Amino acid sequence: MQTRLGLKVAPKVETERFLPSSNDRKVKNGTSTNNLVFSAYTNGNDGTFPHILDLYVKPGSVVADVTYGKGVFWRNVPAGRYELRATDIQGGVDCRSLPYVDGEIDCVVLDPPYMHSPGGTAHKSHTPFERHYRNNSSGNQTGSKYHEAVLELYRDAGCEAWRVLSERGVLIVKCQDEVCSNRQRFTHVEIMQMYDDLGFVAEDLFVVVRNNRPGVSRAIRQVHARKNHSYFLVFWKRGSGKGLWEPPS
Repeated sequence: MQTRLGLKVAPKVETERFLPSSNDRKVKNGTSTNNLVFSAYTNGNDGTFPHILDLYVKPGSVVADVTYGKGVFWRNVPAGRYELRATDIQGGVDCRSLPYVDGEIDCVVLDPPYMHSPGGTAHKSHTPFERHYRNNSSGNQTGSKYHEAVLELYRDAGCEAWRVLSERGVLIVKCQDEVCSNRQRFTHVEIMQMYDDLGFVAEDLFVVVRNNRPGVSRAIRQVHARKNHSYFLVFWKRGSGKGLWEPPS
């Protein structure tokens, strides 16, 4: 230990220099491009979803969209690029009980209802939660209500996604924050924490911003900012391999 003006000075330590590996994407004398995938889009779910697939899911992969609905996400995805298995609860397949064996799927896409409004009187722009998942009236696999019912659905569907996904398989989750009982609920954060406990790694987050203005409110006094964006969250199934994400080749 050296001293300088009465102060102890630690000796210099040579730190390891970063040397680009052969796997780095930057190539000497390569062609410059701005054709990148960004973290926020204003062109809707069908404009955002293909970019996520391009970045995280290898062509030819088996993709199970377990809340397929009308297939909005897939409108701009070229047919045949993936082996798509499209199911929905309206067709008799619940995202919490999938007809696949353990480790069979490369990617799961999950987009359950974001909000629970018993009686269907609120959030009319969303399909009422209980019309498909009637847990509040029938006790269908969960006894929770309101926001807790939504989280329970995400949790149970996440457990099932973990089961059917291959090691390091990708889970793409659509969600939106909400204000429930005048309390701000950051759903995307709650899901990230929940899925970390299940054994998933949160790898990326995409923001989809609405172009049109949200509906007019009759509230006398606004308490929270009106939501005009939603999220795609990207996870991968943590396994016994390396702890860092590796893009599909």
